Amino acid sequence: MLVDIITIFPQMFQGPFAESLIKRAVDKGLVRINIHNLRDFTHDRHRTVDDSPYGGGPGMVMKPGPIFEAVETIKGEGAADVILLTPAGDRFTQQIARDLAVKGRLTFICGHYEGVDERVREGLITRELSIGDYVMTGGELAAMVVVDAVVRLIPGVLGSAESLTEESFSSGLLEYPQYTRPEAFRGQRVPEVLLSGNHEEVARWRRDQAIRRTFLKRPDLLEKTHLTEQERRLVAGLREG
Repeated sequence: MLVDIITIFPQMFQGPFAESLIKRAVDKGLVRINIHNLRDFTHDRHRTVDDSPYGGGPGMVMKPGPIFEAVETIKGEGAADVILLTPAGDRFTQQIARDLAVKGRLTFICGHYEGVDERVREGLITRELSIGDYVMTGGELAAMVVVDAVVRLIPGVLGSAESLTEESFSSGLLEYPQYTRPEAFRGQRVPEVLLSGNHEEVARWRRDQAIRRTFLKRPDLLEKTHLTEQERRLVAGLREG
């Protein structure tokens, strides 16, 4: 996968993308990430990327010219999904991460100030994404979140394919409780079922615990999750208290 990120703060990406899983994915040649300074696509001595809004009002708006030139120069003749990180975008989910992980090329535009000129949305953007209902300084941190979630889904990035299926949200549920050595710690013991060696019972316990945890912390997720008749009775019992 080829990932291009257009930003006015390119230095922000050096630390997060030079560590951990993303660094391993880059080292393996599974993904290439290019960070582009939007100011490199300006043509005035001040390298201006923003201006005051027509019609008045506070703040500044990102100019269309540098963004169009950046995207068109980076893409060349190749096809790419062009994604704008903005509070007005679709809420980023695990399913969207899966959809993006099968793409060959992604281009991210990090919004700033009062947003981008509307002609950027109309003429360049194929998808708008938001990572939550809150305001940040710009789209850089959101781009890091999306890239991290997408890259880890590329085949070969994680050591075990099973890791993906066991994670929170992969099944539509939060992850079940996890334990490791020692067996007893400060008066608390690992549940006996996990020590039984009975894989069927362990799987059943984990599914049950995942449903319980999801009911307590994110009950909205249960509405989108396929449950067996027995699991629906479990949820009904939890609702009754």
